[in-house]
Amino acid sequence: MSKTRRHRVPEKTAVYLNGRLVGYHPDGMNLAKRLRERRRMNELNYQVNIFYNSKLNELHMISDKGRVRRPYVVVENGKSRLTPEILNRVKNNELTWQHLVKMGIIEYLDAQEEENTLIVSNEKDITEQHTHLDVDPANIFGLVASVLPYPEHNSSPRITMACAMAKQSLGIYSTNFTTRYDTRAYAMYYPQEPLVRTNIYKALNLREKAAGQNCVVALVSYHGYNMADAIVINRAAIDRGLARTAMFKTYETEERLYPGGQKDTIELPTAEVVGYRGEEAYSHLDEDGIVIPESKVGSKDVLVGKTSPPRFLEEISVFGAIEEKKRESSLALKPGEEGKVDSVLITEGPSGNRLVKVRMRSVKTPEVGDKFASRHGQKGVIGLLVAQEDMPFTENGITPDLMVNPHAIPSRMTAGHLLEMLGGKAGSIGGKMMNGSAFSGNTEEEYREMMTKAGFEEYGEETLYDGRTGKQIKAKIFIGVVYYQRLHHLVSNKMHVRSRGPVQLLTHQPTEGRAREGGLRFGEMERDCLLGYGASMLIKERLLEESDKTVQLICTECGSTATHDYARNRDLCPICGGENVEPVEMSYAFKLLLDEIKSLYVFPRLLLKKKGGE
Repeated sequence: MSKTRRHRVPEKTAVYLNGRLVGYHPDGMNLAKRLRERRRMNELNYQVNIFYNSKLNELHMISDKGRVRRPYVVVENGKSRLTPEILNRVKNNELTWQHLVKMGIIEYLDAQEEENTLIVSNEKDITEQHTHLDVDPANIFGLVASVLPYPEHNSSPRITMACAMAKQSLGIYSTNFTTRYDTRAYAMYYPQEPLVRTNIYKALNLREKAAGQNCVVALVSYHGYNMADAIVINRAAIDRGLARTAMFKTYETEERLYPGGQKDTIELPTAEVVGYRGEEAYSHLDEDGIVIPESKVGSKDVLVGKTSPPRFLEEISVFGAIEEKKRESSLALKPGEEGKVDSVLITEGPSGNRLVKVRMRSVKTPEVGDKFASRHGQKGVIGLLVAQEDMPFTENGITPDLMVNPHAIPSRMTAGHLLEMLGGKAGSIGGKMMNGSAFSGNTEEEYREMMTKAGFEEYGEETLYDGRTGKQIKAKIFIGVVYYQRLHHLVSNKMHVRSRGPVQLLTHQPTEGRAREGGLRFGEMERDCLLGYGASMLIKERLLEESDKTVQLICTECGSTATHDYARNRDLCPICGGENVEPVEMSYAFKLLLDEIKSLYVFPRLLLKKKGGE
């Protein structure tokens, strides 16, 4: 009995305002209907949403901050309120969006009020049950996805990839990039707007910040150099400026203030300064210690000369006099970097001290290993740059800029890529921009008609000739125009090689990471591979000789690590005092482990015997 009473729906509707109970009403559904009518008549604020929960018989009126709301066209009695007459008035600029909201034609719904609605995407599908109509069917896509052409023809993971890569594309990220000092920035030399673009692309005015170029693309394999996802690029196109980019990188330094009232000084360091880098390092600096603009600087060259006060206030010199020795703390280029000094900014920091920013500029020409991607998630790296005379060509003498492997299309199900190729080709022949908006763009039939009119094969296939042999390629090859983006994964920023270099102070092993001129870790799994091959000497070389090999003296009597007494010039065991000491090759990390074990009051002993088990 108590269970049925607990689950019974209350007879009166509880009315909540922003989650706070304000009272009860006999007919909640009717009240919600009347409130919505009031809102559409502009008597209630358009930002208020009304949600009736029939299961709990509750009415929620919500006007909180931070709700995500979407605009919909109101549908009444199976007809859209946005009539052709009103649409014409909008086109003639007689009505604005705000007018439509005030007239109750458009209303914003939040996630809760959407529960009370039945929304239709296309006007022709409206029935009596529908309450709202989508402003545009493409509204199901977010902002970035709406910029991509023909997303409805691609599989969803590829759209996700294309969205992620659109953010990595190099173009004109800001129209005032010449006056900005961003930490790292790229600007493309000749950005273009795509031949196939969407309505959102136009609405966002992205042509002002284009991030790619229209390339003639052939779907054809080329001697295995575009195997898998690699692409082959025409070297002549790159020489003409295809995807050429300038990279800007900002270095900064400040005259720091120290607790004792001392401060750093930006100046040209002299040979007396502790840690002087040598005359060559400061060769690009002006008299004030700051680099001259348009200087060509290389690895470890100083950009701003700076000296700091000594760590300890008084240092007694050889002659007994107290002298203050300055320390060298200049700002220098990182190892492996080079370029030209684009501009120098001398200003004051937040603390009122002198601050210098130096912007470096280097030209990044596409090379083997650089990453490119179309707007359909078809990403790949350059596998080969081919001279124009070795590229395949059409009977009209057109050579493609890019060659993409045709195997990349069917398994990824990116039909949008093919459609954009056809659209780009039709647009470039017809001399006009094409619309690739989702659900409402130009269709394949329109492109085919344009191609036929221009005297081309309707599906964009052409006969190509091999540039090396001059022979006709037997199969017809699909060739068209696609908007390709260069992504900021540049091989010149990632390339890292080391033969010798710095080691860590604690373990004596090579440092880690490209920035620290580190080595590449030879891990456990790599070791397992060599074990499987029985390449024991190679393992020894990688893990010992090339890493942290050290020779330690070991006492043959007690097994502890011994030392060399330089005063008496003899080897001595500090534990037992014996002089029977032998040098033993070991990894420094192992010696460190022995020391750490000793710190736990455990005495590790190394028992020695002759090589060969004697």
